[in-house]
Amino acid sequence: MQETSTAVALLERLVPLIRDAGRVIMDIYATDFDVTQKGDASPVTQADQKAEEVILAGLAEIAPDIPVVAEESVAAGRIPDVKERFFLVDPLDGTKEFISRNGEFTVNIALIEHGVPVLGLVYAPAIGRLFGGAQGAGAWLEDDHGRRTIACRPVPAEGLTVVASRSHGDETALDAFLAGRKVASRTNAGSSLKLCLVAAGEADLYPRLGRTMEWDIAAGDAVLRAAGGKVTVVADGQPLRYGKPGFDNPHFAAAGL
Repeated sequence: MQETSTAVALLERLVPLIRDAGRVIMDIYATDFDVTQKGDASPVTQADQKAEEVILAGLAEIAPDIPVVAEESVAAGRIPDVKERFFLVDPLDGTKEFISRNGEFTVNIALIEHGVPVLGLVYAPAIGRLFGGAQGAGAWLEDDHGRRTIACRPVPAEGLTVVASRSHGDETALDAFLAGRKVASRTNAGSSLKLCLVAAGEADLYPRLGRTMEWDIAAGDAVLRAAGGKVTVVADGQPLRYGKPGFDNPHFAAAGL
């Protein structure tokens, strides 16, 4: 009980921070921003960098003893020594969505303990949705209507609602993965929103059959687990773990009940 209340208290302290990062992103979103490329040819904008600066400064005040693995810092070669407890931060997940201005990009903060995402926040500032969750405390969605509890749903009788990546789709691999399953509909969405849609009972399955990094999905994974769902490795069905060498993920599937 004490651990749960501590996690909830930390989660609430992170809410204003992630909203601050979202405001920085939206200020840049309203301009004719520049796009450059990182060493792996992925796009990066000033929004990625400025939002990360805001988050890192905030985390240094809120939890100075917990190391932070953040996407842009890692790209610049700043990789802390992580052990059993650390933050994973993606200041702007869905940079391609940001560049194309479709609104489906998110800010992500997760706390990892012993390889497990125990709390997370996913904020989509352009569409005004903030998802949060903590181990043992459930998950919630905050929007213009206030905050409400969310949870994964049982798969409807008509079949699965499958959500897939908007920018990184592999239709052939997805067709093979879904073969034999009863699918009612398939839809696309950007960034870590896909995990949150499963957590909110708006979708049932998100297979990711391509490369991702831990910071891309940790916060969404935390929200999904808090909502009763799970993220498993496609190859062996085991729960996805964090703090892996290189911080890259195998193919995985995020599912509700």
